[in-house]
Amino acid sequence: MNTRKLLAGLGVAIAAVLAAGYFALAAGDLSRAVLHTKNGKHSVMVELALTPKDREVGLMNRSEMPADQGMLFRFDETRNVAMWMKNTLIPLDMLFIDDAGKVVTIKTNAQPLSLDVIPSGQPVRYVLELNGGAAARYGVAIGDRLESEIIPAQ
Repeated sequence: MNTRKLLAGLGVAIAAVLAAGYFALAAGDLSRAVLHTKNGKHSVMVELALTPKDREVGLMNRSEMPADQGMLFRFDETRNVAMWMKNTLIPLDMLFIDDAGKVVTIKTNAQPLSLDVIPSGQPVRYVLELNGGAAARYGVAIGDRLESEIIPAQ
């Protein structure tokens, strides 16, 4: 009897671990970031795009994204970057961010499926993509700051 209970408990634990792993993978590993604007602090759950492959795919082929989520791209060095909307089905706001976490360029409502190049305008280390309209909703302005586990604290 005790062996059955032990095996049943072990089976439930294994199922829970597998389910948690599946849901983490399905949702993409999310990390909390905080946008500091004159309107206050805004928490955003972000997928991290850290590898060349992650950055290449980005938010392509997604028909929706929850309002409080985004994708944070980290480049290997601070440099001029260019983004585009190839195979991206939803409008996006792009915040171009320097190595200190300061917003230096904002592109709002980038057109879905467009092949137009969206330049950073100056060297950046990060780009935060949000749903179109989110930058206005949060009141984001040049000079605002993004706090994230991948951006060193200043």
